[in-house]
Amino acid sequence: MTTLQHQHTSLLHEDNNFKTAELYNEATEDYEFWSRDYNMHFGYYSPTRSNLFRRDSMLNEMNRQIFTRLTTNNNQTFADLGCGMGGTMRYGLRHFQNLSIHGVTLSEFQATEGNKMLAGLNGNIKIEDYNNTSFQSNSLDGAIAIESFCHSGHSNDSFAEAYRILKPGAKLVVSDAFLKKEIKDLCPGGSCCYKNLCNGWSLEKLGNIPSVKKSLEEIGFSNIVIEDISFRVAPSVLHVPFAISGFVLRKILNHEKLKAQTINNLKGSLFALLSGVQMNNFGYYIITCTK
Repeated sequence: MTTLQHQHTSLLHEDNNFKTAELYNEATEDYEFWSRDYNMHFGYYSPTRSNLFRRDSMLNEMNRQIFTRLTTNNNQTFADLGCGMGGTMRYGLRHFQNLSIHGVTLSEFQATEGNKMLAGLNGNIKIEDYNNTSFQSNSLDGAIAIESFCHSGHSNDSFAEAYRILKPGAKLVVSDAFLKKEIKDLCPGGSCCYKNLCNGWSLEKLGNIPSVKKSLEEIGFSNIVIEDISFRVAPSVLHVPFAISGFVLRKILNHEKLKAQTINNLKGSLFALLSGVQMNNFGYYIITCTK
């Protein structure tokens, strides 16, 4: 990459960071309509552990799935890279003993309000870019990224920073939507959904699974396990139209104006649903890999 190309990429990343921070500063409080626990992600349906009609049971099951893929022993310190309001952090701290979890977010609102919710728990949220954190190298026992690395396009920078801060033998667990093919190979309908999804949620892009696996290997990760959990996630995605309808109706009845960032967020949610049914183009995966 030339110096000029690198500068251009850096400027695009900084611009997207600003848009992401603005989105979550303005729209995060709206996520209460999606989850009482402020789980800002989709759920995982397990017939024995979650209820199809109770969204939060599926969202918290996703949290459980993430933590069970980490090695959760006593006195460990994890990082949540793109932690939102700390919903997943709170789940981990309440269900696994003697953990310490540090979250990072670009949003001042999320850090301030999320830390209030973490009061009394062994966790904290700070305002940082997960591509350039203040964690020391080889210092963490595990790291998670739930629907967060997509904001920087599942870039090498994100995975490389996670690799840097993990101790040897520690795991990174990523839960997110990915493309199954190159952007240029998407059909017209898939391309339309993809563009609107990225615009609504301020995503640089979505990585495609073959390229992401290759990047992880080149960075140095081993024991890379890629699980397609699209069918497990689908039931929670199907809650989107009902949740959006209820949210908008509540706003109308309360004579509240929809903010621009809220509208973008809702558009992103709608196109996430439309993307989810195109299983030849998109998939939802959990990736577990070891430093």
